[in-house]
Amino acid sequence: MPRLSRVAVLLLVLPFAAGACKKKPVAVEPEPQMPVTPAAQPTTPADDGGAAAAAAAEAARRAIEMARSVLLQTIYFDYDSDELRSDSRAVLDDKLRVLNANPSLRVRIDGHTDERGTDQYNLALGRRRADQAKRYLIDRGIDASRIETTSYGRERPAAQGSNEDAWSQNRRGEFQIVAGGAELRAP
Repeated sequence: MPRLSRVAVLLLVLPFAAGACKKKPVAVEPEPQMPVTPAAQPTTPADDGGAAAAAAAEAARRAIEMARSVLLQTIYFDYDSDELRSDSRAVLDDKLRVLNANPSLRVRIDGHTDERGTDQYNLALGRRRADQAKRYLIDRGIDASRIETTSYGRERPAAQGSNEDAWSQNRRGEFQIVAGGAELRAP
């Protein structure tokens, strides 16, 4: 065979021979997957736009604010008396639930009086009022070290005036959170 024809035959046969040597790609069958139904998918707060989580957070925030409000609620006394009135005992009972739910919480009770009487007498009466509220809480299980008391007498009136309406608002025991308020939990 002439040389040119051998080259032509080679050029024609070579692509076929090279194609026969190549490995054929093996088709990989995909693994069958189970269909996922909406009921089978776990739900997350993001699935519902976080509405459930936001509602739960809002409810928790409100409960904590309610507990704080209960703690700070003022109690009132009758004229020239350190005896707890029934409405004051009810307020203290509400405070007990919050104090029991928050063992690290500490409060201060500030005793106040109206403007009648001497400074010395009013300071002593304000102290007795604060101590009476403290005693009520201690008698119901709150550790005494969690409650401080002080008296302002007539020096910090809640209401101005020289009449029964003003005086009744000034005969009071006010509560302040001294420690543990940042970790406040609702009962």
